[in-house]
Amino acid sequence: MAEPLKNRRIPLLFKRVFDFVFAALLLIVLSPLFLLIAIAVRVTSGSPILYEWRVVGQGGRPFVGHKFRTMIVNADQMKSDLMHRNEMNGGPVFKIKDDPRITPIGKILRKFSLDELPQLWSVLKGDMSVVGPRPPLVGEYAEFEQWQKRKLAVKPGMTCLWQVRGKPNDWREWLRLDFEYIDHWSFWLDFKILWQTFIVVVTGKNF
Repeated sequence: MAEPLKNRRIPLLFKRVFDFVFAALLLIVLSPLFLLIAIAVRVTSGSPILYEWRVVGQGGRPFVGHKFRTMIVNADQMKSDLMHRNEMNGGPVFKIKDDPRITPIGKILRKFSLDELPQLWSVLKGDMSVVGPRPPLVGEYAEFEQWQKRKLAVKPGMTCLWQVRGKPNDWREWLRLDFEYIDHWSFWLDFKILWQTFIVVVTGKNF
């Protein structure tokens, strides 16, 4: 039987300390890469460089995160015209493999998950963790059934089980993996997911 979250307060506190130190170090070490990506986005597709990511965090609290912009500026307005191509089975999540809204530089950034790097700031602030269930968009969360909201029993993360297990196109499988993470969380599981994520990023096998 899974250990209740309330009995894991001390380990979760250490998880927060790790998140803070890890995010702070990467923000410093990767600052030259941040600058290069920012220049590449600005030169190839203009402004803005960052995309405001309006999502929902632990306990249903909304917050604004950021990613490097990988789509054309009016991408959100085009979403309704592409809904018929949604590849996600069930649920409120929208996902298509060859999204026409993605810019050329955006394809490269997504292939190696470099667009995700600004989320380290959200980790540093405490809105996110390095590892945890992916946060839903505000609009997606509005369509959650009550039982699905358990996905936000912990802080959302930059990477998760779904990320390293091939990004399945089934909403219930996505939730199952999130619940598996929540119920069986440990430092070992976090490090295992981090290592697998590193392999995915380095090899460019971003499913």
